[in-house]
Amino acid sequence: MLALFRSFYQQSHTVDEVLALVELEEKRTARVVTLSGGQKQRLAVACALVSKPELLFLDEPTTGLDPQSRRQLWEIIRRFRAEGGTVLLTTHYMEEAERLCDRVAIMDHGKIIAQGTPKELIASLGADHVVDFALTEGGIADDLVDVLRQMGGVSAVRTGPDGVSLTVVELHRALPALLALLQERGVELSLLTTHHASLDDVFVALTGRQLRDT
Repeated sequence: MLALFRSFYQQSHTVDEVLALVELEEKRTARVVTLSGGQKQRLAVACALVSKPELLFLDEPTTGLDPQSRRQLWEIIRRFRAEGGTVLLTTHYMEEAERLCDRVAIMDHGKIIAQGTPKELIASLGADHVVDFALTEGGIADDLVDVLRQMGGVSAVRTGPDGVSLTVVELHRALPALLALLQERGVELSLLTTHHASLDDVFVALTGRQLRDT
């Protein structure tokens, strides 16, 4: 591994600085083939950082990593930014973009369909919360979808093979109203979850499909 950095030694970070930055000090003499997937990804970032770049391009750097390794790479990226560096990141993980990026451009079929800060894009949904639910009987009737769209506090209704998503303004009002409506219709829930609106919800609202890791 040491040979990877030797040619940059005089004009860039020292080997020890780079290895410490990516938390690979204990692997200083190890062969690359013996490293785990997360360690190899951190080594790849180390190779990019060794010459002290002002601009760093990262193409899906955390794909296939476990949650711990992913967060380790996030911290490396944050440190680089804190030192004044600029990062151009491509990722399929909306949580990653939301946590790391000052500005986000959402692409679909090679075209930018929305851009802005994470907060601006999430605000474009027109609501702060999302309610996901599914029915035991499967699909939902069209007339019930129409009623949901007219329900107070609901700004958007999306249906799919896995259920229904409601984008709502006041969760404490919309949720009881939804439960009362379903009870009145005599239908039972097989799933009910709520969460704060996120970039993933923005992507689904804009493209009509879930984000994939491919």
